[in-house]
Amino acid sequence: MMNLCDLRTVREVMERHGLRFRHEFGQNFLITPAVPQRIAEMCCEDTDSCILEIGPGIGTLTCYLAERFSKVTAVEIDRGLIPALGETLAEYDNVNVINEDIMKVDIEKLVSEEFGNRRVSVCANLPYYITTPIIMKLLESDVCFDSITVMIQSEVADRLTAEAGDSEYGAITAVLGYYGEAEKLFTVKPGNFEPPPKVNSTVVRISLYDTPKYLPKDKTLFFSVIKAAFGQRRKTLLNALSAGLGGFDKATISRAIEESGYRADIRGEKLSTADFCNLADTLYELKNNIQEK
Repeated sequence: MMNLCDLRTVREVMERHGLRFRHEFGQNFLITPAVPQRIAEMCCEDTDSCILEIGPGIGTLTCYLAERFSKVTAVEIDRGLIPALGETLAEYDNVNVINEDIMKVDIEKLVSEEFGNRRVSVCANLPYYITTPIIMKLLESDVCFDSITVMIQSEVADRLTAEAGDSEYGAITAVLGYYGEAEKLFTVKPGNFEPPPKVNSTVVRISLYDTPKYLPKDKTLFFSVIKAAFGQRRKTLLNALSAGLGGFDKATISRAIEESGYRADIRGEKLSTADFCNLADTLYELKNNIQEK
């Protein structure tokens, strides 16, 4: 395996292919072998599984994934890196690199074509600037991933793993709770990257539910309630929903909050995913009862 954590090796590969670190793609390459090795070991226990990697960069993490798992498909947006990846991953016949923007890819089609019906997990060192949109796209796809393991900015990791009532708790936390459970694995200091970022990174694993834990009566309404609740988070839940949730008047929302068992002045960040499901179902029932009358 080529030592892609050796800075001299990395620079030689980049020089051969006329590459530079591209800030617009959030490129920070790992230079400490223990980090990608640990990520690969912790992302999935089943070595027969397949791995979808996002943003392989020069292939540092990809090599460790290829050594451990049966097949790895890596999606890389930077066209300039493709020839370099052809060199750094040449010894692996179980790796396929696709030059695409993950935000524009049909995830379900990609996974079906690459892996068929085999078990798939995601593993990625995500660019800070687009972390949340990528995670949401993966969660909202129709793919039944076993888990999603990502190295992200520590501040974002705090949000993903927060509990209801925490200052870091937000809409992304409540939504993620519908799909699975997130846990922090370990923190990575800036000195483990080239170029070093200005903040710490944290590796987070999202274990997805095999069967839904929550079954809202109206899934669209459920997500709308969460979005509205955090749209103006300084306001009470009643005022935030009155301002951001269409189709319900303030009196109906007030009644739903009361019938769901919450205080009239409660704020959205106090509600767990289960609470939001309960509230959305109450709103759904009130709306249908009103319409029936």
